[in-house]
Amino acid sequence: MKLRFLGKNSTPGDSPTLYASDKDSYVIQGWKIYAQDILSQLGVPTGQTAVEVPTELFEHLTKDGHTSGAIANFSAPIMLVTEHGTCILQGPEMDDPEALSQMRMPDYETCIEVPKSSITALLEGNSGPDHPGRA
Repeated sequence: MKLRFLGKNSTPGDSPTLYASDKDSYVIQGWKIYAQDILSQLGVPTGQTAVEVPTELFEHLTKDGHTSGAIANFSAPIMLVTEHGTCILQGPEMDDPEALSQMRMPDYETCIEVPKSSITALLEGNSGPDHPGRA
């Protein structure tokens, strides 16, 4: 899988990053979730994982042809919104060796791959509750 870098929101030591793939998906690199209360609340199935990223990360979607990166519909793959302005997303954990070789990822981060359509749906009008949950 080939990745195209869209952008990152970095502070020293942190690097949530957004990529577009050649498989009609987005790869979202973020902080691993270690808090057991959040993991049990999510009920993450085998083969999937959860990552936390700043909501501003999606502003980089404009580099993939979207007019805005503002989240209008907080639904799956966004599972929780935190009081710190971040969101927790859940999806299949990236295991493609070619894709992983194109990324620089610290041990405390991981990434998920989600269909572009599921992210595009987040940018469209709000069809459900404002926030799926709070962490």
